[in-house]
Amino acid sequence: MGLILENFKMALSSIKANKMRSFLTMLGIIIGIASVITITSVGESTKATMNKFISGFGKNRVALYVNYEEENQIDDNKYFTLEDVDYIKGKFKNQLAYISLSNGSVSTIKRGIKEQKVNFSGVDYNYIKELSTYKIIYGRDFQENDVIGRKKVTIVNREFAQVLFGREDIVGEEITGTIDGETTTLKIIGVYNKEKTIFDSIGGGNQTDAYIPYTIAGSSTGYLDMKIAENLNSATESNKIKEFVTRYKQADPSTYKIQTLEEQAGMINQMLTMLSLGLGAIAAISLVVGGIGIMNIMLVSVTERTKEIGIRKSLGARKKDILLQFLIESIILSGAGGIIGTLIGLGLSNIATKFMNVDSTISVNAIITAVVFSFGVGIFFGLFPANKASNLDPIDALRYE
Repeated sequence: MGLILENFKMALSSIKANKMRSFLTMLGIIIGIASVITITSVGESTKATMNKFISGFGKNRVALYVNYEEENQIDDNKYFTLEDVDYIKGKFKNQLAYISLSNGSVSTIKRGIKEQKVNFSGVDYNYIKELSTYKIIYGRDFQENDVIGRKKVTIVNREFAQVLFGREDIVGEEITGTIDGETTTLKIIGVYNKEKTIFDSIGGGNQTDAYIPYTIAGSSTGYLDMKIAENLNSATESNKIKEFVTRYKQADPSTYKIQTLEEQAGMINQMLTMLSLGLGAIAAISLVVGGIGIMNIMLVSVTERTKEIGIRKSLGARKKDILLQFLIESIILSGAGGIIGTLIGLGLSNIATKFMNVDSTISVNAIITAVVFSFGVGIFFGLFPANKASNLDPIDALRYE
């Protein structure tokens, strides 16, 4: 232990004597570790935020849709109609929390000189209450009669209210937009607010979302949006519904496909994980470059301190003493670079997640792996110079000028 401590002190003295060179030597490790930590932490943060975003739609959400991948053309009668939805509702009323045609229309709403692009989505009457990240702040939610009676009503986002009306409480106001190709006047019955996520800033521009009864959004579509009751298994029940719809529509088994929200989340998670690993691997290359830099500097250091090595050996220093001295110096350089890089990476990832509006998640495994790897780099790339130093002949070393 005393020998290691003594070599540690000698290594620190050598590093302090060449501060700038030591810093430049560590720079490759610092950049590599900082890059790996930043990329993995941002990836984990994005994944966590995405999962939170998806879970906001509630468990057991399922899509049943026409398989457009089929080579044969899909007949019009295989698409879903309002009558189909009513029939499915009647057959599976105990299994479904809601079901609707998934239709939508994008329309530009104008009020004086102000305008706002709105995506009107057709939903069932209990759709919004199933969304944990949504909250009605003014007015009311849809009622069953709004859907059955095909009432021309809408629930809008509070940002929409602020942009067009200059206030949030606009319940009772009317707006005119294009719904299913027709100009339609809608009465605002509610204003909702939802938690902001990164996904609100991707491709949205100045567009906002509003909701209308699916019964006025369109009469036919190839896509059904439904939610299985939470006490049931979504995969099992959705397969039953698919089989029923296939028989009811007299279609081939391959005509329709189902996809659960959990499956969608799994695919996105896999993509994000692969992306993070790929970018992390690219960033890790700089660690190898940094390791090579450490080896080169240590070789230079061995050459510069040849006479010192000769003196130590002539005074009784063993091969392992010399090897340990240079190896510890290499480990200190790479380890310090790893720790500094980790701190910088955490700072950069925190800045990046705030800028991206995602929940900051620290990848502890990535931090541990990166720091351990940086020490490993010091050992691996420091071993050759240390071994070279320990094998120097003391007589030749003392003669070195």
